[in-house]
Amino acid sequence: MRARLIAITAVLAAACAAPPPPSDYAWALPPRFQPPPVPADNPMSAAKVELGRRLFYDVRLAANGTQACASCHAQARAFTDGRATSVGSTGEVGRRNAQPLANVGYLASLTWANPSMRALEAQAHVPMFGVAPVELGVAGDGGALLARLADEPLYPALFAEAFPDDPAPLSIANLTRAIASFERTIVSGRARVDSGELTDAERRGQALFASARLGCNQCHGGFAFTVATGDDLRFFNTGLTADDPDRGVAAITGDPAQAGWFRPPSLRNVAVTAPYMHDGSVATLEEVVDLYAAGGRGAGVTTPRKSELITGFAITADERADLVAFLGALTDAALLTDPALADPW
Repeated sequence: MRARLIAITAVLAAACAAPPPPSDYAWALPPRFQPPPVPADNPMSAAKVELGRRLFYDVRLAANGTQACASCHAQARAFTDGRATSVGSTGEVGRRNAQPLANVGYLASLTWANPSMRALEAQAHVPMFGVAPVELGVAGDGGALLARLADEPLYPALFAEAFPDDPAPLSIANLTRAIASFERTIVSGRARVDSGELTDAERRGQALFASARLGCNQCHGGFAFTVATGDDLRFFNTGLTADDPDRGVAAITGDPAQAGWFRPPSLRNVAVTAPYMHDGSVATLEEVVDLYAAGGRGAGVTTPRKSELITGFAITADERADLVAFLGALTDAALLTDPALADPW
């Protein structure tokens, strides 16, 4: 079974995607990185990015004033939260692990398993208005949220500066445009793997990662260490379980053959984003390696829906240590402390 929704397009070339619409925005990108795609109706600007950063960290976005986007996407954890599954502002426990946001602007689709969720502007509505589960808990048309923002003395001027041609700039649409603009600046590409400054163990692990025996790069290849970039919608059943109530892509498409399909996350900064998998059920990278070496877990090993890429492999303890060492070399320390991405409040 081929776990994909469209034919393969260029993976490495996704880093060199079509240039964004013209703007005067000055990107601060790692070497060899091109800007991520930017929609024509939401061109980048410094004012918009700064507004989006404030909104990303603002607990006013939650109906009860207890959480912000950053509550589930902490910079020090590469914009994850360290939980198996996230907890919303009302205390409701979600069903999925918070994904890292580094290089999110390059991804072909957003969230774990929604092939139709392609735009960051649209995705920003999910935590605000979603009810299954409740995250930020905004209800109705967002009028109360806008009123809370209007009460903050900084926001009227910031919205007006970010959207100078809009006669009513403080709106839900502009709020999501600003957050999406900030998220596009969360670009990770300054790890030791990028400079080539690897230890001997990390180099051995890198060779294993790309080897035919392990084949890690078949799902986690390319500049972002995920093949699901650009226009390449990619989802895989990795044999994690055969009876997961979370049906993955099948819950969106209704196709039972796509049960258990999830988008492969980026492995950049993976050493600081534990726990792992869509349900947060794997605690360490060593356990992740063992799971794939076994070809899955429990009945998932033999489920006919499992991707043909997940076949299992033999690996020694020393090789596993080398592979985990290489994964550690994907950590972009600058990203975790970059003041341009930090809480401005």
